[in-house]
Amino acid sequence: MELSGRARAMLRAVAAGRAEVTGGTEPELYVDGLPCCDQMATHDLVHAGLLRPTQPTSFGHRVGAELTDDGRAALAAS
Repeated sequence: MELSGRARAMLRAVAAGRAEVTGGTEPELYVDGLPCCDQMATHDLVHAGLLRPTQPTSFGHRVGAELTDDGRAALAAS
């Protein structure tokens, strides 16, 4: 998956501990408490296995977000 500049910035925010993600099949990302403007990029990053919740969550509830090993590798390669 080729990462856009926005996707890289989103992954950097997750790596810095500034992001939260909601539960559900189409999660939403929040950075510094604000909703991320690119929901499709969030969905793509989660479905590609690049980021995930730090703990189990349910629909609409926010928890911390973290990079997966693949997410760290994708960010390092970009």
